[in-house]
Amino acid sequence: MSVGWLINATIGALLLPPLNLILICALGLWLRPRWPRFGLALSAGALIVLTLISTRFGASLFVTPLEKLNPPLLSATAAHAQAIVVLGGGRISNALEYGGQDIPALIALQRLRYAATLQRETSLPVLVAGGRPDGATVSEAAIMARVLQEDFSVPVKWLEDKSNNTAENAQFSSRILRDAGLRRILLVTDALHMQRAKLVFEQAGLDVVPAPTIFSSTMRTTLADFLPTGLHQASYALHEWLGLAWYWLRHRNLAS
Repeated sequence: MSVGWLINATIGALLLPPLNLILICALGLWLRPRWPRFGLALSAGALIVLTLISTRFGASLFVTPLEKLNPPLLSATAAHAQAIVVLGGGRISNALEYGGQDIPALIALQRLRYAATLQRETSLPVLVAGGRPDGATVSEAAIMARVLQEDFSVPVKWLEDKSNNTAENAQFSSRILRDAGLRRILLVTDALHMQRAKLVFEQAGLDVVPAPTIFSSTMRTTLADFLPTGLHQASYALHEWLGLAWYWLRHRNLAS
C-alpha cells in the first residue's frame, strides 16, 4: 500500500464530511460547559450543515459549479485528438460473481463505457491509467483494459499502471504518449473530477480535450432530493474543491 495514498486518505477523512462535522459537533459539546451558547451553536450548526449536504439539493450547491466548468463533448471527431485517456475510478475487490476477480467500481465502469463510445466514434488508440495505491496485486489499469477488451470489444494500446493519484496519472501517461509522438488527447473522467484532472494533464504538457461523463447536476429535481439520503456526492465534490485549492497553492501557474 502506498504511504502517500494512505496519508492523503487520512487527511481527506479529517477534512471532509461526515468526520469533520462530527468533530466540530463534538468540539461544541466540549466547549458548552464554559461557553454554553457558543458551544450549543457550534454543535447545532454542524448538525444542520451535515443534514443539508446529506440531501441531493444541498450537495448540488457544490456539485453544479464544478460540472459547469467542463460541458459535455459535442463531437469527438471534431476535436482532432490523437488518443483517448481513461482515468481509473477505484475497484470492487474479490467480486464473487466474477470468480473472485477485482472489477471496476461503478464510477470507473461508467468512465469505461463512455470511453468505449468515443473509441468507436473515432477509432483512436486508448490509454488506461491507474495503479495499485491500495496495495492490490493487480493494477486498476489492468482491470480496466480487461473490461474494455472483453466486455466492450475495445482494444487498449497502453497501460499506465504505476500511478497512485491523479497527478501521477498525468505525469506517467504523458511520458507514454510523448514517447509515441502524441500530445492531443480526449481525457475521460467524470464531470466532477474533470477540472482537476484537466489541469494536471495540461501541466504535464498535453493538449487536453475534456470528455466528461456522469453529469448528476442535470438530473430532474424531485421532492426526494430534499431528503437526507447520503453524503457521497457532497463529499466527492468537496474533495475536488479541496484538490483544486491544493493545486492552486502548490502550482499557481495551473490557474493562469
